[in-house]
Amino acid sequence: MTKRTQQSSLPKPSRRRFLQSSAAAVSGVLASRPALSFHVAGTDVLRIGLVGCGGRGTGAATQALAADKNVKLVAMADAFEDRLTGSLAQLKADKKVGHKVEVSPERRFVGFDAYQKLIDSGVDVVLLTSPPHFRPLHLKACVAAGKHVFAEKPVAVDAPGVRSVLATCEEARKKSLAVVSGLCLRYSFGFRETVQRIHDGAIGEIRTLQATDYRGDIWVKPRQPGWNDMEWQMRNWYYFTWLSGDFNVEQHVHYLDVCTWVMKNEYPVKAVGMGGRQVRTGPDYGNIYDHHSVVYEYANGSKLFSNCRQQPGCYNEMSSFAMGSKGVAEVSERRLAISAGSEWKYDMKKPDNLYQTEHDELFASIRSGKPINNGEYMAKSSLLAIQGRMATYTGKVVTWDQAMNSTEDLTPAKYEWGPLATPAIAMPGVTHLT
Repeated sequence: MTKRTQQSSLPKPSRRRFLQSSAAAVSGVLASRPALSFHVAGTDVLRIGLVGCGGRGTGAATQALAADKNVKLVAMADAFEDRLTGSLAQLKADKKVGHKVEVSPERRFVGFDAYQKLIDSGVDVVLLTSPPHFRPLHLKACVAAGKHVFAEKPVAVDAPGVRSVLATCEEARKKSLAVVSGLCLRYSFGFRETVQRIHDGAIGEIRTLQATDYRGDIWVKPRQPGWNDMEWQMRNWYYFTWLSGDFNVEQHVHYLDVCTWVMKNEYPVKAVGMGGRQVRTGPDYGNIYDHHSVVYEYANGSKLFSNCRQQPGCYNEMSSFAMGSKGVAEVSERRLAISAGSEWKYDMKKPDNLYQTEHDELFASIRSGKPINNGEYMAKSSLLAIQGRMATYTGKVVTWDQAMNSTEDLTPAKYEWGPLATPAIAMPGVTHLT
């Protein structure tokens, strides 16, 4: 782990004021427009807007277009024009859904305010796939404007963001708006059957959980001549805590959420852990860690052992296990099985396109007038990962209440292209818990 000074912060722009003013502006512009009917007939075209045109966004748009016969992609937004243009070309070339792509030049929005312009362009459903930092802001604006939403995971990078998302999703519930989460393992048929068996008592009382995410290195985009600090950080968003939440939040949230699901959405009362930068030590890797190890403890004394690592040349595994009073369950993409006196194993050969299923169920819920709202678990599972990061960054025991009520706001001083200091790397025992 590299040595660092105490984690310093940029002047805070008060994200709460920014969120409020942005949402109010969008809401005011749209106030005179009729809201989308809660029950949409099968013959009505649902107009989709994509915010965030990277690889995941392009994939989400493809799945959304395949989820319903009467949908069209009519607007796209991204911070970078080249990302939008590349995504649009890929979507148009798709033989299965390309004919549903009708994004005219005036509906291609670029910049930090592109999401607002997209919302104001007449869309019905918005896919939010920008870097996680922007999720609370974008989600709040969508719900204020009466839009149904698909929100990729995680939904925040800090506690103020989590609290914002929880409030927004409650507002979505009141407005009968769908909010479907990108925590896609909950949309796997195999995972659903396995977790239901656990809930039905197949392994007895849960005593220990294990969540593992060991993988190699991830993409990095070397800085190019002409890139200012903000552009460099935005194009390498994965490596900056303010944008991604660190990789234990951005990636490992999947299996932390599976453990939460197994525990019937109960969350641990405290966490302690360690982590650092052992391999990814150069400036290209921003300020995130390359390994985290966290022990979470529940009110009844049960524990969740969470380990994640991104280092090349090492053993790889992504899985979760639940150990109970009667047996053990593996709940992972490689194997879904329960051993409790007798053996049960899910047939992994069954079709189970979880990425497609989440969109299928989103659009079906809109059509039926019974919108899905995944808001609470997608926000709190994001906080679970953030709680672990707080523990590894500070070296302190972090309670659930401390995490939920934290005032740490990772928002930069302003959203504009230009100078932006690289945030300091957290040092356990030096970085403060706020």
